[in-house]
Amino acid sequence: MNAFDHDDQYPQALSIAGSDSGGGAGMQADLKTMQARKTFATTVLVAITAQNTLGVQDAFSLPPKIIDAQFASLAADLAIKACKTGMLADVTRVKTVVTNLKRYDFGPLTVDPVMIAKGGAPLLSDDAIAVVRDELLPLATIVTPNLPEAMALTNMTITTDQDMQRAAEQLQARGTANVIIKGGHEANSDQVRDFVLLENGRSFWLSAPRIETIRTHGTGDTLSACITAELAKGASIETAIRTGKQFVTATITDGITVGHGHGPLNHWATIDEQEGHNEL
Repeated sequence: MNAFDHDDQYPQALSIAGSDSGGGAGMQADLKTMQARKTFATTVLVAITAQNTLGVQDAFSLPPKIIDAQFASLAADLAIKACKTGMLADVTRVKTVVTNLKRYDFGPLTVDPVMIAKGGAPLLSDDAIAVVRDELLPLATIVTPNLPEAMALTNMTITTDQDMQRAAEQLQARGTANVIIKGGHEANSDQVRDFVLLENGRSFWLSAPRIETIRTHGTGDTLSACITAELAKGASIETAIRTGKQFVTATITDGITVGHGHGPLNHWATIDEQEGHNEL
């Protein structure tokens, strides 16, 4: 348990992830999102990438000892109310994170099973996927895979709405209370449709217009970070998911130009807190 857990402290959230030197994804996207959503962001750095909008040029995973020390340092002082994982690099780092999440109570856990960068570079080794599936997912309050990640975690081919629903059910059966499978990789669709399956059995689709742009680097990080920030503020899981979808849509719609490849989102974007979401 945390040494300090005072109710009067400002909402605090934790990103457990890798660094994106280009600033568009990874821990940098998490920090920007949590700040935008008025949550104090903390970090456990797992790996460092040399990365820009054109791709990932190099990567270095941190020793487990310093990962352990970061967890211990946060637990000794801060009142973290929700946490998330992003890029975890390899089996050793995934197992180190799992051990620490079992050791410390940092509130609801959002797992963004980051596996492939926008430019196509692998960000999670093949042998680590099984560890994520078998050891990390059972700890998660919510998991947020895109279609390729959901296929890797379930060994399913997902091409239809029914496939997405079955994949979500399989992920929930593995121990994750809530699942959102993101449909952004669907081809030939003018809508981005995500399937949500909640712990209470309720399920629904979230939809937003597809925006033709290559400036979508960090969408998964931003969605999961926004959900985490909302949970840290005490929102229900459904409200957190809906706010996350709304925020990501705004960051893409109100885009900015940075770099020469898969550009980042606009984390300055604002949303109408009273506006509802399209539900199919």
